[in-house]
Amino acid sequence: MEGERDGDGAMATKSPTFFNRFGWDLLLGSIAAFYVFMVPYTKVEESFNVQATHDILYHQHHLEKYDHLEFPGVVPRTFIGALAISMLTSPIVVGLYLLHLPKIYSLYAVRLVLGCIVLSTLRFFRIQIRRKFGSVVEIFFVILTALQFHMLFYCSRPLPNILALALVNMAYGFWLKDSYREALKCLIFATIVFRCDMLLLLGSIALGLLLTKSISLWKVLNCCAGPALLCIGLSVLVDSVMWGRFVWPEFEVLWFNSVLNRSSEWGTHSFHWYFTSALPRSLLAAYPLVVLGVLLDRRMLSYILPVFMFVLLYSKLPHKELRFIIGAIPMFNLSAAIAASRLHNNRKKAGWKMLYLIMLASLLASLGCSFIMFMASYDNYPGGYALKALHQNALKTNQKHDTWVHIDSFSAMNGICRFSERDFPWRYSKEENISIEEFRHRNFTFLLNEHSNIDGFRCLFSVSGFSRMNLRVGLPPILLMNEPKVFIHGNMRSQDVMHSNWTGCH
Repeated sequence: MEGERDGDGAMATKSPTFFNRFGWDLLLGSIAAFYVFMVPYTKVEESFNVQATHDILYHQHHLEKYDHLEFPGVVPRTFIGALAISMLTSPIVVGLYLLHLPKIYSLYAVRLVLGCIVLSTLRFFRIQIRRKFGSVVEIFFVILTALQFHMLFYCSRPLPNILALALVNMAYGFWLKDSYREALKCLIFATIVFRCDMLLLLGSIALGLLLTKSISLWKVLNCCAGPALLCIGLSVLVDSVMWGRFVWPEFEVLWFNSVLNRSSEWGTHSFHWYFTSALPRSLLAAYPLVVLGVLLDRRMLSYILPVFMFVLLYSKLPHKELRFIIGAIPMFNLSAAIAASRLHNNRKKAGWKMLYLIMLASLLASLGCSFIMFMASYDNYPGGYALKALHQNALKTNQKHDTWVHIDSFSAMNGICRFSERDFPWRYSKEENISIEEFRHRNFTFLLNEHSNIDGFRCLFSVSGFSRMNLRVGLPPILLMNEPKVFIHGNMRSQDVMHSNWTGCH
């Protein structure tokens, strides 16, 4: 038997049953796995770690075959995350290879392994929530997380932000345990190796600890200097070998984004965008509960304020994306869970009953919003679906010659990676800067292209993708509108293409 405090501070006795230990993990893990199997493809933001993981698994020490040498991207990224994921996934990939299964199954394995890593760190944070705030708060923390779309959808996606999120979750857990040194060390690793912008969160939390006299300046410097140097050395050592030049990736990212402010070339948003768009969409029903949680439990102020400052400081950067602040969501969910637990515990009181019913209705609305966002995301990877359809529909003849497929930039950025490729006779090219007129003079068998008409090629079929969301009076009140995004073309000089039965482009 295990004793712990519930939401009202009373001692509660709890049997260490399987569900009590792993039930919430199974719930969150099942939802995350559902997203993996339903939407396995990746976007351009994930491309480096996806391609790096593929190359480590399939090319091992043959660095000359690695994708990053041909397509280095705007700034270098670290290989440390890809190496860690590859080591954990390699036994599964070997089994899939022996079974002669397509490489796309390895992508499922890679994403599931990453999801397990992130959710295991979230479990550590959740356990500390139960110990500090009680089991009712823990339950609502899980419910809020399960009903939100972005956290579980992104937790298996190999973004640098998600690799950093795993360490941020650990830092939050140590923070609740009052293990401040360990919390700072986790944030240092996340900052130096995976995401330099975590420096804002590290600085905000460290400043909060100093102001509350939870830790002295000397202890901060003493516990941070050594790990910082080790992390820099690790990143420089590993990444200089992989990139073939002396490099500390996150320093170059920091210089590019903050000093040169080049990230704004990819679009900008207003200063308040995180608070008026990103956080409402990611937190849903939890968003209004965050402030209420701080008001109802004064302990939360010292936790929420540094995280709020992190988002506020990040708002100064013109280029904004939700994934940049995804590390703030777990702590905001904790504050919302405290408010939800207090509403639940007082639900029978006259003044609280209506608020409790409103909260339940908002939770139901969150479920509906998450479903809509999932459906929109499901149709947001037309390149991946197009290549899969081409593999399935192409004629299976006695191939004696290579079948060359050219993948344009739009298709590559919207769902295609090296895990999507197949072996002989398929060959793939992502050669850039080929004009539409030049394709007719090339020997590509098929084209995956965003243009519907290309001279010398026949449009075989098209794949639609999410375009916009329309509101209307009636049922259903929300319509998700799709439109053709990727067109598959066949070379008109190929007899197999001309005599095959394709659906055509409409």
